[in-house]
Amino acid sequence: MEASAAPSRDARRSMSSLPGGREEKSPPERKVYMDYNATTPLEPEVIQAMTEAMWEAWGNPSSPYPAGRKAKDIISAARANLAKMIGGEPQDIVFTSGGTESNNLVIHSVLRHFHKTHTSSGDASERHSPGERAVPHVVTSSVEHDSIRLPLEHLEEEQMAAVTFVPVSKVNGRAEVDDILAAVRPTTCLVTIMLANNETGVVMPIPELGQRVRALNQQRAAAGLPPILLHTDAAQALGKRRVDVADLAVDFLTIVGHKTEQDQEAQCSHSHVQGLRVKSSVLQRGPQLGRTENTPMIAGLGKAAELVTENCEAYEAHMRDVRDHLEGRLLAEFGNKVHLNSQFPGTERLPNTCNFSIRGPQLQGRLVLAQCRTLLASVGAACHSDHGDRPSPVLLSCGIPFDVARNALRLSVGRSTTRAEVDLVVQDLKQAVAWLEGQA
Repeated sequence: MEASAAPSRDARRSMSSLPGGREEKSPPERKVYMDYNATTPLEPEVIQAMTEAMWEAWGNPSSPYPAGRKAKDIISAARANLAKMIGGEPQDIVFTSGGTESNNLVIHSVLRHFHKTHTSSGDASERHSPGERAVPHVVTSSVEHDSIRLPLEHLEEEQMAAVTFVPVSKVNGRAEVDDILAAVRPTTCLVTIMLANNETGVVMPIPELGQRVRALNQQRAAAGLPPILLHTDAAQALGKRRVDVADLAVDFLTIVGHKTEQDQEAQCSHSHVQGLRVKSSVLQRGPQLGRTENTPMIAGLGKAAELVTENCEAYEAHMRDVRDHLEGRLLAEFGNKVHLNSQFPGTERLPNTCNFSIRGPQLQGRLVLAQCRTLLASVGAACHSDHGDRPSPVLLSCGIPFDVARNALRLSVGRSTTRAEVDLVVQDLKQAVAWLEGQA
């Protein structure tokens, strides 16, 4: 439906006739990007750090020649910057090719560790026969990113793991700690809950969960049960709020650079470098997992971390101001027709995220976006782009009604987004909605 809607908008573009029957096209409209939760443009400082690494540090970091030593120094500095950003230790940082690899690495490493060290332990009811190995159990939430959800579903289908998907509260959009812990079994080896949701911006109660898992592990140790390891995917939170692993009390934390407004995945070899913070002997790291590091991308990620560490409070305050202005303008223009899907009473959310719907049978999110001339955004997470006009499963899980959820748009602002751009976007939305309603 999106493809058929766009040409009709193009047909309405004004043309001024000139002598001789020629037509003069209207000047190109200004575009405003508000999809920062998907990916972000590179900062100049990051481009410079990556470029210098390409010129000067092209060698294998494990090699003794100058270009290799330079690469090793850059990687060490980046690792230190990342550790400082999250309040961790440099030796706990492992570079990967992306957030998806980091999340999968945690899941599979923990399951291997369970089979290796707890073959004979666990609840006998989890086995099909006395001689069979115990099946490791994982607890996660119903609103996780596909890089968590899909591998867990596959492992469950293959009977390699048992998985509990804890629903989020329809009151506050969060996975509640009591519900998560209620799902724990004797064979539970991993709890993985995202730090902040990529569609609603809702921040999960990871610090409370971390403390309670630690206390639970003391009881499990006394009972001879395997410890529960805690992982959080912090992809959306980094660069938008302070993230401290000591406060979170997690064993694994996934760091994704291309969502922090400094590091992007499509540079150079079409691969990007992300980070995984590890505070556990479970992950078989070795010398950077036995691979040759991507020095330019690591250099960019290190510079990104440095900028976040220095400026996080200012970034957060600016984004919250612009996001709040956006929501105020939406309410002023659309009144009761607009529903703010990401606002839950008493729930903390990211300062940059606004998920909303404009009520109306012909105002599905994709149709509205197709009619926008200025706004560049999305209806939700890229990992759900194959859902067509079906509502986001995340919004439905949060209790958003079907007819409201199918109209959802996710606008996420960045450090460079201005109030003036917000005004342009709201006017653009107003015109798109008026045109769609006029076609009914």
